[in-house]
Amino acid sequence: MHNLKEAEPCTAVRRAARYDESRTSAFQREVHAYLERYPHTQHVDILLTDLNGFFRGKRLPVASLAKIENGCYFPSSVFAINLYGHTVEEAGLGQEKGEPDHLCMPVAGTLMPSAADPFHIAQLMLTMLDEDGSPFAVEPRNVLNQVWHVLKQQDIFPVVAVEMEFYLVDQDRDSSGMLQPPCAPGTHERHTQPQIYSLENLDNFAAVLDDIHRLAGLQKLPLNGAVAESSPGQFEINLLHGDNLLKACDHALQLKRLVRLVAENHGMNATFMAKPYEDFAGSGMHLHISLQDGQGKNLLSDAAGRNSPLMRRILAGMLDLLPASMAVLAPNVNAFRRFQPGMYVPTQANWGYNNRTVALRIPCSDSANHRVEYRVPGADANPYLALAAALAGIAHGLEHPLPLPQEVTGNGEELQGATLPIRQCEALRLFAGNQALTHRLGEHFCHVFHTCKQAELRHFERMVTQTEIGWMLKNA
Repeated sequence: MHNLKEAEPCTAVRRAARYDESRTSAFQREVHAYLERYPHTQHVDILLTDLNGFFRGKRLPVASLAKIENGCYFPSSVFAINLYGHTVEEAGLGQEKGEPDHLCMPVAGTLMPSAADPFHIAQLMLTMLDEDGSPFAVEPRNVLNQVWHVLKQQDIFPVVAVEMEFYLVDQDRDSSGMLQPPCAPGTHERHTQPQIYSLENLDNFAAVLDDIHRLAGLQKLPLNGAVAESSPGQFEINLLHGDNLLKACDHALQLKRLVRLVAENHGMNATFMAKPYEDFAGSGMHLHISLQDGQGKNLLSDAAGRNSPLMRRILAGMLDLLPASMAVLAPNVNAFRRFQPGMYVPTQANWGYNNRTVALRIPCSDSANHRVEYRVPGADANPYLALAAALAGIAHGLEHPLPLPQEVTGNGEELQGATLPIRQCEALRLFAGNQALTHRLGEHFCHVFHTCKQAELRHFERMVTQTEIGWMLKNA
């Protein structure tokens, strides 16, 4: 892992001039209030989010918190790290450029206890600046902020809630080396049958879920209940709606880290793989999106509670960009295994009312809560990038009058529509060729993302699997 260096005060002040005294003193107050509440804190984890939604960072002694106010340095190549943990040199952020460091500043409001040891370890999120002090264009958090800003300039203010699905799995693998559902704590009973909305399943894993909610309370994550999903050991946790989109995605990633740590404390693993089992449903990340004006009025509903003209425009825009957005919404080979018939996963770019088989679902609600459920992203997608892709579609629809396909009233998997790519190679081809999406997400980001994902795919395709060896041995 690359070393971090504390920024020299003069350099930090020069490059971070945009962080005025009021923000600096606000961070000092945040640190002071935190240490008053958690006086036994010994270390702080400082965290950046890479392209895959993984935290990268370093654990520092708590005394370093005062110096973090002026920023710390982190190599920009952290945003060219692939799923294998290696820097993709072709992305242009690594050795060819001399592994340049960039100044990283603390994100206000993200100093909180770590689920690893809440009374002794804190965690703090960072954001990277470019050499001129502007937000670094490849950082996923900054990509989202850029698209969000476009909508705010039009006096359109999104409100978002994230729903996250995951599996609790046994730390031991089965006889073939694959994942297997865990036994309920204190028992030897392994659940292998679907148990959607099962309260018994919630009861069996109550200790795990209780710890998740307790620690989420310490981290001030706005959780809104847990649901047992359709498959053994699968759960969904929802976050409340909020109008701060960066914070909504911060919370989603913080929740994923928390869930993994709590599961380990209970002798299990938690996985946000999109498709961890061949025979069970995959895990998605559903985004509920509504739009408000400056007075808080819902812009997606007319006076009778039906779709407003603006709703129809944004639906058309999101559907138009969905095929090209798949590279972001399904960011690895496993993610595409989720798109199979009969698993409540959309395979067409379509929409409908109260219909879980479509890509864009209009849930049951009153006019004040009229919204779109963006159902395509997998649980392994980077939430900043998934939401940025959704907002890019919204901005696209607002700028260009596009035809809206007929709503789906039956099984969206069986009805014709724009087919979504179900192979990563095809998704990357569409991503690279879509100028509208590139314009919204930024050319530099799109180049780095596409290059890293192409490199990951090439690496995967060179691998020889046990299945292939089995074929040859049987037919030798």
